[in-house]
Amino acid sequence: MPHHTLAAVDLGSNSFHLQISRVVNGQLYPLDALKETVRLGAGITAEKSINPVAAERAFAALRLFAERLRGLPKDAVRVVGTNALRVAKNAGAFVKEAETILGYPIEIIAGREEARLIYIGVANSLPPSNHQRLVVDIGGGSTEFIIGHRLKPKAAESLYMGCVSYSERHFPGGAMDKRSFREAQLAARKEVEQIAARFHKEGWKEAYGSSGTAKALGIILNENGITTEGISLEGLEWLRDKAIKAGGFKSLETAGVKGVKGDRVPVLPGGLAIMLTIFEELHLMRMSVADTALRDGVLHDLLGRTHHEDIRDATVEAMSKRYHVDQTQATRVKQLALEFFERIDESADTEIAFQRRQKLAWACRLHEIGIDIAQAGFHKHSAYVIANADMPGFSKREQAALATLTLAQRGKLSKVAGDLPREASFAAKVFCLRLAVLLSRSRRNVDTKRFGLAKVNGDFRLSVDAAWLETNSLTDYELRQEAEEWASVGMRLEIVPTV
Repeated sequence: MPHHTLAAVDLGSNSFHLQISRVVNGQLYPLDALKETVRLGAGITAEKSINPVAAERAFAALRLFAERLRGLPKDAVRVVGTNALRVAKNAGAFVKEAETILGYPIEIIAGREEARLIYIGVANSLPPSNHQRLVVDIGGGSTEFIIGHRLKPKAAESLYMGCVSYSERHFPGGAMDKRSFREAQLAARKEVEQIAARFHKEGWKEAYGSSGTAKALGIILNENGITTEGISLEGLEWLRDKAIKAGGFKSLETAGVKGVKGDRVPVLPGGLAIMLTIFEELHLMRMSVADTALRDGVLHDLLGRTHHEDIRDATVEAMSKRYHVDQTQATRVKQLALEFFERIDESADTEIAFQRRQKLAWACRLHEIGIDIAQAGFHKHSAYVIANADMPGFSKREQAALATLTLAQRGKLSKVAGDLPREASFAAKVFCLRLAVLLSRSRRNVDTKRFGLAKVNGDFRLSVDAAWLETNSLTDYELRQEAEEWASVGMRLEIVPTV
C-alpha cells in the first residue's frame, strides 16, 4: 500500500545524505534532512579498501540516520551507495555492518543508474520544457552526465572522476599551482572526451549542475559578483586564477574571495578542475545550479514503486523486446507461475506478497532472453545478460537475485542450492517457475484445474489428474525427474495422481 512518508539515503563518496518527505496527493514535500561529511572516497586505500577510520566515520553517520528512520517500513526507505562502494573491495563487509546499524538494506547502484536517478531528481524540480536538458553531477568519486527531455533521460554516462579522488590525487594537502591544475584537467579531459562527441550529437539547450560541487562553485561566483545566477565559463576561469595565485582554497578567504565554505575546501580544487574541463570540452558558457540531486531522484523513484508505477517494469518490457522474446510464451509462463505461487505463498503481508509476485513475474518475462544468443543453454545466457546489463531501476543486488532465479528455471538445482535457504519464498519462486516452464514446454496453453498444489512442512505436494498424466507420458516422466532433482537438494516434491 502507498506510504505517507518516504525516505532516501545517499551514501556518497564525499557526504552521506538523508532526506525524508511526506506524500500528499501523489506529490513529495520535504519533511526533514540530514547531511554528514564522511569522505568515504578519501578513505579508500591504494589496495582499494575502505580504511577503518573512514568506515567508523561512516558508521557514526549511519547511527544518527538510524535514529531518525526508526519506525519507517522497510519498503518506505531506499538506501543507495555510489562510486566509493562500487570500487571498494571490502564493500561487502562494510555494507553488512552498515545494514546492521541502519536497519535497512543498502543497494550499490551502477553508474548509469545513478545518472538516471540524478536526472529524475533534477527534472522533477524544473518546469516542463519542450527542449532537451543536460544535467551534470560532480560527485566525490564519479561524475554523471545525462541528457533528457522532460522526465525521461535519453543519454546517460558515469565517468570515473570526482572532487574527492581528484583533490586527493592532484592537490595533496590542498596546494594548487598551474602545473597541478593542468595535470588535473588533462586527466579530466581524457575522461570527458569519451562522451563529448555523442553528447554533442544528441544536443541540449540548457545545462544544469547538481550536488555539492556545482552548488559550492555557484555560491562563490554569485557572492563575489562574477555571476548573478549559476556558473559561467568566465567565472570558473576567474576562480581558477584566484585559487592558483593564493596557492589553494584555504587562502582564498584572506585574499578577499567570499563564499568559500570550510567543509568544501578540501574537495574544491578537484571539483573546479573537473567543472572547468566539462565547460571546455562540452563548449558550455553557462550552467544553472539545481537544488535537487540523487536523493531527490531516489525519492521520486520510490514514490513510483509504492504507487505501483515502477520503472523496473518498463525496463523488463524494454529488455524483452530488445531480445525478441516470444511474448505469448512469456505471458503463458508468467500466468502459470503466478497462479501456482499464489497457492503456496505463505506471506500474510499484502505488500510483501506483491513484491514477491513482482520478482517472479520479471523472471518469467525474461526467462527466454538468452535464446536470442543461443538456444543451447539459453537459461545460462539469460542469467548472464540479466546480471551484467544496465537495467534502469534495478540495483546490482536485485539484478543478481533475478539472474539466479532465471538460471534456476531448468537443469540441475545444485547450481542454486546455496541460495534456496536464503529466504522463505525463494525456493517457492524457483519451484513455480520451473513447473510453469516444464508444463509450457509444448508452447500450448495449460488447464491449471488439472493441478493441485500445496506446501506441507516446507515440502511441495503436486496433485495431477491421473487420466491427463496417462495421455501426457513425457510430462509425467519430466515431473518424476523434477521430484528427483528436488530430492537432490534436500527438499521433497510429492506427485499425487488424482482421479
